[in-house]
Amino acid sequence: MTRFRKDLLILIIVLALGLPVSAYLSDRSNRVRTKLPASYEDEDLSLQGRKLKGWVLGAEGLLADWYWMWSLQYIGNKLVKSDAEFIDLEDLTPLNPRLLYPMLDNATDLDPKFLAAYSYGAIVLPAIDVDKAIAITRKGIRDNPGSWRLRQYLGFIYWRQKDYENAAIAYEEGASIEGAPDFMRQMAAIMRTAGGNRETARAIYRQMLDHAEDEGARTNAERRLMQLDALDEVDLINSVLAEIVEQRGRCPGRLEDIIPAIRKVLPGTSRELRIDGDGNLVDPSGVPYLLDRGKCFARIDPASRIPRSL
Repeated sequence: MTRFRKDLLILIIVLALGLPVSAYLSDRSNRVRTKLPASYEDEDLSLQGRKLKGWVLGAEGLLADWYWMWSLQYIGNKLVKSDAEFIDLEDLTPLNPRLLYPMLDNATDLDPKFLAAYSYGAIVLPAIDVDKAIAITRKGIRDNPGSWRLRQYLGFIYWRQKDYENAAIAYEEGASIEGAPDFMRQMAAIMRTAGGNRETARAIYRQMLDHAEDEGARTNAERRLMQLDALDEVDLINSVLAEIVEQRGRCPGRLEDIIPAIRKVLPGTSRELRIDGDGNLVDPSGVPYLLDRGKCFARIDPASRIPRSL
């Protein structure tokens, strides 16, 4: 037998014996592997956009898109894998999405004009880390000085933090940019006079809805407007409940029992009743309002898709 044939025979024997052993060891390691906490689930980014820029033969835009798509899938996977009964979209920290900012930071390092990545960060990051949300938005403003929309997002973030002075400054700076809509200047004035007013919130979210460039911004604005409508409706329902308690000395058994009384006061308001097929008073998302008979107080059901806080 030639040397070549001997070597080939040895190789075949090694492969024949090694593959079953390898399969056994792989299965064994999977069964005895220690389950790591969720905080160790994400691997740190191995590629840094700022280091790759200029070394990928003009493919920076393509790589930026890759980081961008990865960031969308990343949050989506976090939501899908969560075993929580309720996920508060205003506070995503329980999901530990610690890589979202690095992904968006890398995408915008590779493509500083990537406005969609900045907008996504401005909308989602406040629910994770407000400081990083401000950082990514200010980075976008630095690299895109002609974008009034990024200043709108920055004003929105500050407004959510009740920092009305910085919100006003952001809106004023945006208003000075050529092509900026009139509402930017109007919002700057409103921030300094009625920043915490519910109607201010309504104006902000209406403008965000009218000028939304992506589905995330549009969905967020729609949910917020639904919330504001629900809060107005709850106020109306509770005013009627208070009047009934004063007149009768007791709380109604169901909210549906006071629908005729609510109809009487509706003509003087901009509200309308929403009643489902079972006759329940429902919020704008279609979930029935709850009645706390002990306090005789109506409220939004926590199971509703409406955000819990402004």
